[in-house]
Amino acid sequence: MKARDDSALGRFWAEVLDWGVDSEEPGVTNLEPVGFVYPGATAVCIDVVADPQPKTVKNRVHIDLATTSAAHQADLVARLRELGATPADVGQGDVPWTVLADPEGNEFCVLEPRPIYRDTGPMAAVVLDCADPRAMARFWDEAMDWTLHEVTDDHAVLRSAKDVGPYLVFHRTPDVKTVWNRAVRPRIHLDLRPYPGDDQEAEAVRLRALGATGIDVGQGDVPWTVLADPEGNEFCVLTPA
Repeated sequence: MKARDDSALGRFWAEVLDWGVDSEEPGVTNLEPVGFVYPGATAVCIDVVADPQPKTVKNRVHIDLATTSAAHQADLVARLRELGATPADVGQGDVPWTVLADPEGNEFCVLEPRPIYRDTGPMAAVVLDCADPRAMARFWDEAMDWTLHEVTDDHAVLRSAKDVGPYLVFHRTPDVKTVWNRAVRPRIHLDLRPYPGDDQEAEAVRLRALGATGIDVGQGDVPWTVLADPEGNEFCVLTPA
């Protein structure tokens, strides 16, 4: 998650999720559940990375937060507003969930209680907008060792093979991403990390064979590999832990 102030935005999301905060280097704030040990399936951790560019367009990736009751949903929304979140209108209309934006404008949803998310923890899902959920499911089902739970023309749903932690949801939307534009940089993207002992370059080669493409986002000489999925969504392949 890019941020003009990684420390401040990191503190916000740590309060939202009740997670711990660390920093691997200046300009990077790392968030994960207290006691989490990588690799673990119970969470999708967040790295907040300093970037001076402001947010200019709606994110194609956002976080959904889980609630357990209508009262919990209302209380959580009120607490998030006190922490600095603001209402956001992304054209959602009359829906049972609440759309907010964090202090740097990143949209996220506070969901109404849903049985599917009863055991995910505070983060219910990471949601990606897409044009073709079936095509995205084919790629990401092979890219990750997660299990494909459901796929339709409107959405695709994956979760850890251990059936714990948040879901990864591809949601069909009309605002299709068609081109990379350095002036309109995504503020949130996925990072994939090979398991300890795996080979980063071999993993990048495997992902390219599945349909990913190499992409230059101005990253320069960095230890991670930047790729794009079949719809052009950028993601990074990190070095093994």
